[in-house]
Amino acid sequence: MSDNGIKAEDDHFQPREEGGDDEEEISAMKRRVAEMEAEAAKLREMQASLDQGDDGLREDKEDIDARSIFVGNVDYGASPEEIQSHFQSCGSINRVTILLDKFTGHPKGYAYVEFTEPNLVAHALVLNESMFRGRNLKVVPKRTNLPGMTRGGRGRGGPRGRGGFGRGGYDRGYDRGYAPRGGGYRGGYRGRPRGYAPY
Repeated sequence: MSDNGIKAEDDHFQPREEGGDDEEEISAMKRRVAEMEAEAAKLREMQASLDQGDDGLREDKEDIDARSIFVGNVDYGASPEEIQSHFQSCGSINRVTILLDKFTGHPKGYAYVEFTEPNLVAHALVLNESMFRGRNLKVVPKRTNLPGMTRGGRGRGGPRGRGGFGRGGYDRGYDRGYAPRGGGYRGGYRGRPRGYAPY
């Protein structure tokens, strides 16, 4: 009986005949790799065409910004037609955009005027400080926003940081030699917070 058990194990561990099955698997893998490479090439082509389109859009945006002006201190009740009639003496206008607050839908108090030609922007700058609905308008050329650039160019925080003792920012006078009675707040339990305080 033990001989039969050993013989059965030997039959079980006999190497398979390599041949047709492995070659089929290898050829199937090669086909899959070729399909994946073709798909990757298509994706690279699509990405290249999108990048070229982005460059074209950026150039188009810069062209539009070069022939546009920013108009500040606009009356909240003003309509695009009224702003267009105010700037009509400068030349032909493509579009007037009054910016609205995205939460309330009310006007923010400034607008953009896009002219048909870039040289008309200089004519529109003459209307800086002109009266419109009882307000002095601020008229400046529209600047082009560069992606990834923040207003100060430094990112979050800037030179001031978050405050502290003697570093600028929020200063309670501790660096000048006096502290409130009891030494001020030095950590520990401050009691139960009142109201909503997310930080």
